[in-house]
Amino acid sequence: MAMVREVADERDALLAFLAEQRAALRRSVLNLSEETAASRPLTSELTLAGLVKHAVSVERNWTKLLQGRPADSRPVHALDPGETLPQALAELAEVAAATEALVPGLDLDREVDLDLLNHPMVKGKTRTARWVLFHLVAEFARHAGHADLLRESLDGATAYELVAAAGDPLIT
Repeated sequence: MAMVREVADERDALLAFLAEQRAALRRSVLNLSEETAASRPLTSELTLAGLVKHAVSVERNWTKLLQGRPADSRPVHALDPGETLPQALAELAEVAAATEALVPGLDLDREVDLDLLNHPMVKGKTRTARWVLFHLVAEFARHAGHADLLRESLDGATAYELVAAAGDPLIT
């Protein structure tokens, strides 16, 4: 795992930590074929390609809430038929850019209506925009950890090896 770059303030830290977790997820599929990225090396239904797609849908849904818009349907866990890993990675880059454009003007203390998720676990609940961003960091960290295990199970590549192969510095 790479170390997060130096940060200037709280917003910058939230974006930097989120960016590092996205990068870890992207590195997990570095140099894999479509077939390998969609394979299931464990008994779980999870695949690396599915984790990338899931991360896109999760970030998109939470940032919609930050804008006061309802989330899409539940987050997906697999690529759609005909969808490719490069397409999912491009979507990940798009949603990341949208989040990074949104956060600088965001009031971190603003209440966010979690009913917009349309999920029974959060019915009637609110949280701050700050909490939502920390939740996104936690979501990506959890899934980047899953991706580390899946990747190592596929070909033995570890997170440190993938950081080096991607040319990412360990500390910036």
